[in-house]
Amino acid sequence: MMDYQTFKPHPDLSALVKFYWTLEVPFDPNNEKQKIIPDGCIEMTFNLKDKIKKYISEDEFVVHPDAMIMGQRTKSYFIEPLGDVKSFAICFYPHGFANFVNTPLEKLVDKETPIKDLFGKMDGQVLEQKIDNASDTEERIEIIETFLFDKLNQHSTIENLVKTTVDALLITNGSSSIHQILKEDLSKRRQLERNFKKQIGISPKQLGRVLRLQSALQMLLDDKESLTTIAYESEYFDQAHFNKDFKEFVGTTPKEFLGNKNMELSTLFYK
Repeated sequence: MMDYQTFKPHPDLSALVKFYWTLEVPFDPNNEKQKIIPDGCIEMTFNLKDKIKKYISEDEFVVHPDAMIMGQRTKSYFIEPLGDVKSFAICFYPHGFANFVNTPLEKLVDKETPIKDLFGKMDGQVLEQKIDNASDTEERIEIIETFLFDKLNQHSTIENLVKTTVDALLITNGSSSIHQILKEDLSKRRQLERNFKKQIGISPKQLGRVLRLQSALQMLLDDKESLTTIAYESEYFDQAHFNKDFKEFVGTTPKEFLGNKNMELSTLFYK
């Protein structure tokens, strides 16, 4: 049985942090490996129990760091716990994480980077120990918010053009084109593309595609609309384009996704 819960951030962080989440899954040898789908967010995760492995091919895998940053993802992948799962994580809005680090975020794409590699060995280890030793989720949230407020004061904020572009993509579930967003400022397109990759990790077009897929996934799991209607409402050109994007990001067709044992964890994140 998977126990997944979300918690709201401090109001002063709510423009950058989407939510905190916890996940507990007791070990069961019959558990299927689970597919993680791109969602447009960057996450800081702490593994408080047994190790988790990430498959890099059908049979090969690497073991996740216990405290890491999961950068923007452009493709799905499988994970499998080696025992009991107990995780605490911070889910940042697409533009959120850049406010806490100086590292260009394109370097983190499709990677799990140890926290100490981004925040320094001392700060990273102290944070990991505090989170590990905390008695409950409430204390972990206090610890991470103290840490984030401290880092926020040390770094320059995200460029305004990048932020307004992300906001426009979030409001329209990724369906706005850069042409529509920039309007008469099309001369800034190159500057936007360059800064977007640095501060978000991927291009505006890539983020838009991921956000549009997320919107379609939500409708698919709500099970109230036909696939044709979902494709139309998500502003895909037609159902064939929807199926193509879905297959590229998820690895299955929309029909195959529903009821798939490997998708139980991803499905849980939408409830």
